[in-house]
Amino acid sequence: MDFLKPFVLPVDVRSAERHGPVDLYPPDDTSRPRPAVLIVPGGPVPAAARPAPRDWPVYRAYPSLVAARGVVGATVGHRLHSPAAYPEAADDVRAAIETVRADPRVDGERLALWFFSGGGLLSADWIREPPSWLRCVALTYPVLEPLPGWPVPDRFRPVDAVASAGDLPIVLTRVGREDPTIDEGVRAFVGAAKTRPDVVEVPHGRHGFDYLDDDDASRAAVQRAVDLVLATMI
Repeated sequence: MDFLKPFVLPVDVRSAERHGPVDLYPPDDTSRPRPAVLIVPGGPVPAAARPAPRDWPVYRAYPSLVAARGVVGATVGHRLHSPAAYPEAADDVRAAIETVRADPRVDGERLALWFFSGGGLLSADWIREPPSWLRCVALTYPVLEPLPGWPVPDRFRPVDAVASAGDLPIVLTRVGREDPTIDEGVRAFVGAAKTRPDVVEVPHGRHGFDYLDDDDASRAAVQRAVDLVLATMI
């Protein structure tokens, strides 16, 4: 199970506070409300899979990284168990955002949403009509067009949504050894954006580079993406 491999960047993984389907990773200093980054794992992943995605090393590492930088990290355990389940997963993301924003340690006007892999389609709602509190959408080796045969409603098409994003900061981590079908969607997304996203290139990286490709290029790409996301929270 490759997804259980260690994260490529050394990180002090914190213990999560579990609030139903939302895991919170508060920073050390919570004397005042802090911005937050919500991690949206990829999928589809079968409901019976154990450990569930929010317990995978990669999805515990990213919120721990941002918490170490003074930002509240969070991960949502959504119900993206099949290609037909995007509406249910979208509801879970929306509910998770409400949970995070309501936490007294969080500055509810400064949130970033970070989508991975098949979770990328869930970004469309937020890219199409960015709310005032959304400081950034990050996308890491994302699926941005439904794959062939996936029964996904048209609303989950970030390629169509991005033209309406206005000046919303978008941080896109793109791997050079991506599946050609996924890469086609990424290229279409960049081409459709009115404002070019900040693109973090991982030329020799695979889909899942942040746990599959343990090298300096992967570590630099993760750090660069984190830096770009957190820079929008100031």
